[in-house]
Amino acid sequence: MRANSDTLHLYSNEFEAGSFSATTSASFSADMAIGSVENAANQESIQTAYGFSMGLMTSFTGDDSLDVTLSGGNGGGALTEFDITNMGVDDAVAIDGISYTFPIGEKTTALVGVDVDGSSLYNTACLYSGPSDSLDNCGNWMSAMATDSDTALGVTYDFGNGFTASFGYEGAGGTAAGLATDEGLDAYGGQLSYLGEQYGVSLTYAKIEPDTASSDSYTAINGYFDPGIEGVPSISAGYEMGDDEDQTGDASELSAYFIGLQWDEFGPGTAGVALGSQRHYAESEEEELMYEAYYSYAFNDGMSITPLIFIKDKSTANVDDETGLLVKTSFSF
Repeated sequence: MRANSDTLHLYSNEFEAGSFSATTSASFSADMAIGSVENAANQESIQTAYGFSMGLMTSFTGDDSLDVTLSGGNGGGALTEFDITNMGVDDAVAIDGISYTFPIGEKTTALVGVDVDGSSLYNTACLYSGPSDSLDNCGNWMSAMATDSDTALGVTYDFGNGFTASFGYEGAGGTAAGLATDEGLDAYGGQLSYLGEQYGVSLTYAKIEPDTASSDSYTAINGYFDPGIEGVPSISAGYEMGDDEDQTGDASELSAYFIGLQWDEFGPGTAGVALGSQRHYAESEEEELMYEAYYSYAFNDGMSITPLIFIKDKSTANVDDETGLLVKTSFSF
């Protein structure tokens, strides 16, 4: 069948080989790191790692957003505090998350996604933005539903004047167990938050049900204060309590905490120091802390250099503390 002139005109105007649609944008980032961690298994020698990420965003109405992230790298076992991307196989690029965010009315926003967090729409009160994987959650470990489940739903409502309420869910939708079943993992929770120019506070709760035999709950409170005075850092803190129903007595009561100071204008860059629990600890356990200091310097608009030094306590007898010195160069384009 011969295409008529109107059809050919439509094709020539709407489609071009190698082009995006008018509403699609792309962003790219790359990280390269070097360093070593004394007394850490397989990280004592000077090592390097890299990660690459590409984000695609498309809007269909102007208010919604379809986001796809592709990532790859070789950071599965090297310099793990930098959390350099690794998708299970070194040097392989794979989908690292796909989500659709859309408005419901004027004040409600919803999200559905795969391989994204159910807490993606949360507004946790924290100004600290350190580069380490252990302390970048500001002490909000499990109440943010860090379950690595594949399917996520989220809703947030904006009351105005800095007040929001959010709900999140994560489940095993990509397995035979399915969503909202006794056999599969389900996590759900919510958050109330207030974020202002000088201070903010958030209260977060999560219920995590790995299977029919257990159910864990976590509650976190986070807050920050920014005096807005040159040379004076902002202060962010978080405290999380957990209840492990698989344990009894003191072993069932878990806790973790974090505090961080950040100077947003420290010379030409941003500096921060922080300490926090390395994980949740029961009342009967001796906790191990992590201490870190970092400096992020923007070399130009698309390149930043971030050195990080940290110490991880070890409470086990005859086991030395870990000391890491790492440097990461990040590119965005």
